[in-house]
Amino acid sequence: MSDEFLVFGAPQIARAEIDEVVAVLESGWLGTGPRVAAFEHAFATYKSRVASHAAAVNSCTAALHLALLASGVGPGDEVITTPLTFCATVNAILHAGATPVLADVDPLTMNLDPAAVAAAITPRTRAILPVHFAGRPCDMDALLALAERHGLQLIEDCAHAIETEWRGRKAGTFGDFGCFSFYVTKNVITGEGGMVLARDARAIGRIKMLALHGMSKDAWHRFGDAGYKHYFVMECGFKYNMTDLQAAIGLHQLTRIEANWLRRRALWAHYQSAFADLPVTCPAEPAHDTRHAHHLYTLLIDADACGITRDAFLEAMTARGIGVGVHYLSIPEHPYYQQRFGWRPEQWPRAMRIGRQTVSLPLSPRLTDVDAERVIGAVRDETRRS
Repeated sequence: MSDEFLVFGAPQIARAEIDEVVAVLESGWLGTGPRVAAFEHAFATYKSRVASHAAAVNSCTAALHLALLASGVGPGDEVITTPLTFCATVNAILHAGATPVLADVDPLTMNLDPAAVAAAITPRTRAILPVHFAGRPCDMDALLALAERHGLQLIEDCAHAIETEWRGRKAGTFGDFGCFSFYVTKNVITGEGGMVLARDARAIGRIKMLALHGMSKDAWHRFGDAGYKHYFVMECGFKYNMTDLQAAIGLHQLTRIEANWLRRRALWAHYQSAFADLPVTCPAEPAHDTRHAHHLYTLLIDADACGITRDAFLEAMTARGIGVGVHYLSIPEHPYYQQRFGWRPEQWPRAMRIGRQTVSLPLSPRLTDVDAERVIGAVRDETRRS
């Protein structure tokens, strides 16, 4: 059995992506241009949207920030989100000038608990920002009902959820905006990159303008073969645009999205079966009439049950050459948020417990069956030593 280190979230890159990147380099056009436009169109089509309702940007963080701004969220507003997420979700709210409000998660799904969201709504609440954790859809019926009842914006963080569906409808198409990640560990990768989907083409027009300094025309439309075009700065924007180099990778990643999803689903199911008799908590099976993106496979390691702490388990797996992740320490565990807001993890006990026990195992479609057996053997060894 190979002792090569299994990199957590290693992407599957094929010859088609490499050739497309080379073609971009040879074209002389490396910035935002025709391949970005093609990627927007292809992604929008996959998500059952028209191309004018999609904007490619350089990260999901940028997508969230711009979606919040396009929603009218700003200083004095509150945005309700989950404590079990990457810091970017909360930081985007802060970048928009608003105040994040945390609502605890459902212990089974690890997604926002709609009852906790309802309890957190105040007269200052402007938006709900759910995260489809690990690729499992949130209860979108309940969250949509809350948003409609209180007149709130709904912005979906779909960083884990490109293939996710809730009752036949695709994640990222429920709310006013859906925000996606193409970071190197994600299900579709561009190295770095993101996408915003919106109900309203006008909102996407503003997002595209804000993503490139607030200018009325991007470089492709200023310097292309149609001749130079003047631009005007309409707002104080940002440098959030995606490049053709990134889009060149994403275009071919999208063509294999279903095949890769099927491979991750098979690995996920294999893990479920292999760990069923261990003293660990496996993820819940996908709910009926939903589609899980199978972005993460997360175990909960309870030291009392396993005889090993979560952090000791992380170290043991790394020592055996297997890359693992933590998704996530709850947001209130981090010093910055404790100092700024006075948050303490105990205020959100479900997220705190999950964050202190969770471990993510390799789930890339690049993993071979031999790799998977190596992961399984290591998990079984380390959790049965007690």
